[in-house]
Amino acid sequence: MQADLAYRFVKVTEAAAIASARATGQGRKEHADHQAVEAMRQEMETIPMRGRIVIGEGERDEAPMLYIGEEVGACGENDDRVDIAVDPLEGTNLCAKGAPGAMAVLAAAPEGGLLNAPDSYMNKLVVGPRSRGRVDIGAPVEDNLKAIADSLDRDVDDVLVVVMDRPRHDELIRDIRAAGARIRLITDGDLSPAISACIEGTAVHAVMGIGGAPEGVLAAAAIRCLGGDMQGQLVEYKEGDRARAEAMGITDFDKIRTAEMLAPGERIILAATAVTDGELMKGISFWGGGCRTNSIVMGTGEPRRVRFIDTVHLEDDRSPYIKL
Repeated sequence: MQADLAYRFVKVTEAAAIASARATGQGRKEHADHQAVEAMRQEMETIPMRGRIVIGEGERDEAPMLYIGEEVGACGENDDRVDIAVDPLEGTNLCAKGAPGAMAVLAAAPEGGLLNAPDSYMNKLVVGPRSRGRVDIGAPVEDNLKAIADSLDRDVDDVLVVVMDRPRHDELIRDIRAAGARIRLITDGDLSPAISACIEGTAVHAVMGIGGAPEGVLAAAAIRCLGGDMQGQLVEYKEGDRARAEAMGITDFDKIRTAEMLAPGERIILAATAVTDGELMKGISFWGGGCRTNSIVMGTGEPRRVRFIDTVHLEDDRSPYIKL
């Protein structure tokens, strides 16, 4: 997989983010998501690759574009075969409300490099590089928090854990608070906190709890690039989850998977562009004739690099000056 694809993928997430950002705060999450999907697919068709969607908007009958198994890219005879995982609008509710944390995300790896995860739930535990190898998703919450605190050379009450604010997490929240750690409850979008947990200065030290399995694969791709640690286990939340997974080739449903199992590719690229403000990036700002985007792009391999990209898009000559 060619290294210069990374910057082409940034253009894909920029296009999706700009399209959905025009609906920020309008309360129309389906519309915003649709705009992101359309823009992402259109830009992806310009990339010289033979891409296949392994994490997308759903199955073919459910999603007219970017469905699981869809072929994307220019698809030249000599182009690389690439598996693609996308979330055209991570945090649709956040975008609809104008709340922080919405973004467009794409991960890519050579064929077979990303798990084709079912659209079900996954229990996740994510920590940063300094806590790598110190946690176990099967261990008591208190033990994991002590291990995280020890690896960071701080007390447990200085550890911040991000948890999705859902009734299914009532026991988890009680256990975290009983251990003395702090919690940040979020309403949507657990991918951004997973990335934040691997970057110093964000004040996020771990992500715990049950979220989407497709988002878990995207998180694993980011963890691989950033050197953090992740464990995930599929959760049978509704009838048919196991059969759905088996149909996608997953016969060991209950297996605990590491980031290396969820995103096993030797070469992985992840790109994301903020739609609304977040801890890592500013959201999109518009003015007459242009807009400004903030993106992040990262990859595995040596040397490991993470780039933050601040881009001004001048749409026409109505805005001859760059806005700061």
